[in-house]
Amino acid sequence: MFKFTGTIKVIQDTQRISEKFQKREFVVTDTTSMYPQDILFQATQDKCTLLDSFQANDSVEVSFNLRGREWTSPQGEVKYFNTIEAWRIEKQGQSQGMGMPSNGPSAMNMGSEPLPGVGASTEEDDDLPF
Repeated sequence: MFKFTGTIKVIQDTQRISEKFQKREFVVTDTTSMYPQDILFQATQDKCTLLDSFQANDSVEVSFNLRGREWTSPQGEVKYFNTIEAWRIEKQGQSQGMGMPSNGPSAMNMGSEPLPGVGASTEEDDDLPF
């Protein structure tokens, strides 16, 4: 489990991918560093509604899990993708958050550190399968 603190920049509408899967993406900006980072999070399934009580410019702390997956292109090239999946969102200064209670190990505050593999792009990354 990780935590990230920043300001909400964008909240997208919920996207229904299939009858059994939906997701909602949002961007949180870390404004504590000299070079602000815009981090894309996604909420899935019933967590999509967590964002209903938030709006752009709200200061928040997001609890999330980092997910990774392998994908093989039709040409046989193997690529790896990361997803930052939010499961709790709290307004700054609130002691009670929106989401599941934390029963895991103590959280790591990501602060202004960039996440490995997130934000780093090459020309090869422009060919995403989704």
